[in-house]
Amino acid sequence: MPVQADPPASDTLPVGTVDAVVIGGGAAGLNGALMLARSRRSVVVIDSGTPRNAPAEGVHGLLGLDGTPPAELYQRGRDEVRRYGGLVVSDEVTSALRAEPSAGGDLRFTVALASGRTLTARRLLVATGLRDVLPDVPGLAEHWGHGVVHCPYCHGWEVRDEPIGILAVGPASLHHALLFRQLTEDLVYFTRGTDLDAGTRSRLAARNVRVVDTPVAEVVTADDGRISGVRLTDGEVVPRRVLAVATTMLARTAGVDGLGLAMEDLSNGMGRRYTSGVAGVTDVPGVWVAGNATELTAQVGASAAAGALAGAQMNAQLAVADTDAALAATGSAVHA
Repeated sequence: MPVQADPPASDTLPVGTVDAVVIGGGAAGLNGALMLARSRRSVVVIDSGTPRNAPAEGVHGLLGLDGTPPAELYQRGRDEVRRYGGLVVSDEVTSALRAEPSAGGDLRFTVALASGRTLTARRLLVATGLRDVLPDVPGLAEHWGHGVVHCPYCHGWEVRDEPIGILAVGPASLHHALLFRQLTEDLVYFTRGTDLDAGTRSRLAARNVRVVDTPVAEVVTADDGRISGVRLTDGEVVPRRVLAVATTMLARTAGVDGLGLAMEDLSNGMGRRYTSGVAGVTDVPGVWVAGNATELTAQVGASAAAGALAGAQMNAQLAVADTDAALAATGSAVHA
């Protein structure tokens, strides 16, 4: 298990209006801030220090950085943002609201923090990430991020050839089973009351996947602290070392509800996200979203790329606003 890192350093909040506030210090937020800072924008990242992948031992599938511990990756990101003049503040956003525009009509937002401090920003990037909701199975949550995994691309190689169990939550678990079957020949599918038609059972049988219909009572932990099996309601313990489960993924909304950003439920009922357009633009002028808050299944690399694209688009819009203001000032001077 990774050693707990010291709390990250926190910068001093600036006085006055900044070009952008980024809400969330994960991959999407930091990469968005990096693009803005490199464009000489004043940008402040508000980081609550609770990334989704904190329990994981390493970030995987990220070219050139595969296996990097999440805490190390984010520290590198904070250092890079600061290198270009960006600020990273350890705090939590309690509210983000649209404010009165500037005298020239440019957008303004007020961001309040748990520490009691406030910020005024011209643009916002919401990169709050998501939270995973696990099935209510006794003994399951304590193994989250280690013996309990959700993504075959994030954790699959690390659990290859282990006895793996799929704890079904609905139709999404069938696809899960096919992906994890690629990683092990010893796979058990616990239906947990979900329906499997004859055709689906035949497909699983063809891949030598054992189907267990008896309800699950609890996850059993061995003396070494790892999962040892799944106890059924009839008392049988099915030996397993890893459990894969499709979580319900919910975009984090705390602190940003007041912006009125549009949200939508996934068609399979397994999540809720912010809706966004190209480059993370939202239907609220001046606000972008990026990362797992809007793309629930995005890995770290995809989230970082989305943040970079959003940051670039924010800078482009700010450049137009700056030019409009300069033109208006020139016109005023001419007519003075």
